[in-house]
Amino acid sequence: MPFLLIERIFLLAILPIKIISNIIFESIMNNPNFLLLSSYKKFSEQIMIKRSKSFYEDIKGRRTVRDFSDEPVPKEVIDNCILAAGTAPSGANLQPWHFVVVSDPKIKEQIRKAAEEEEKEFYTKRAPKEWLDALAPLGTDEHKPFLEEAPFLIAIFAKSYDELPDGRKVKQYYSQESVGIATGMLITAVHNAGLVSLTHTPSPMNFLNRILERPNNERPFLLLVVGYPAEEAKVPDIKKKDLEEIATYI
Repeated sequence: MPFLLIERIFLLAILPIKIISNIIFESIMNNPNFLLLSSYKKFSEQIMIKRSKSFYEDIKGRRTVRDFSDEPVPKEVIDNCILAAGTAPSGANLQPWHFVVVSDPKIKEQIRKAAEEEEKEFYTKRAPKEWLDALAPLGTDEHKPFLEEAPFLIAIFAKSYDELPDGRKVKQYYSQESVGIATGMLITAVHNAGLVSLTHTPSPMNFLNRILERPNNERPFLLLVVGYPAEEAKVPDIKKKDLEEIATYI
């Protein structure tokens, strides 16, 4: 078979992949498909009040915990919590999040070492006095043993753009807001599953990209520590604001 013919056959086999991916993407963008809302279930006012109060009574028991047990947690529980977080609303439904679940002791050790280096710099040099005063009732410092003690760390990344199969970049809109909503849902799902968590935000967190080998289009948003509380776990004696302090009805 002549070489030129072989080359043409090869090109015909390869080029349609990019062309088809572009057609599919543009078709989705230009011809949105709508379905009937079949998942919604309407409740009576009495049931709505009961459900909303029950949820509040449960979620107000959620506490940020710093004393973790090393008791193993079933991976399926974490899978389901992340799937729940992935149902969060996002700008143009682009879902600009990526969750990296860390259970490898060696990786957790690296993360702890890098985080404590940043936190030491923060507590001793960078943090303004006002912020340190605000943190004082929580008893926090640069030491983060929970990063190795807890069975799971979930590093949450926010994407600035995505890449299509043909190499084109799609900008993410409202990425921080979207990932923030997904993170809140993840924390709630973890609590609902019977686990505790800690939101850890060393600044800066660029070391997570290096250790976890994440691409440049992903920026660390938050590190969520997940597991069971230690047997003698203690939490700060603090309270949440009343409804009148956090809401205004007009």
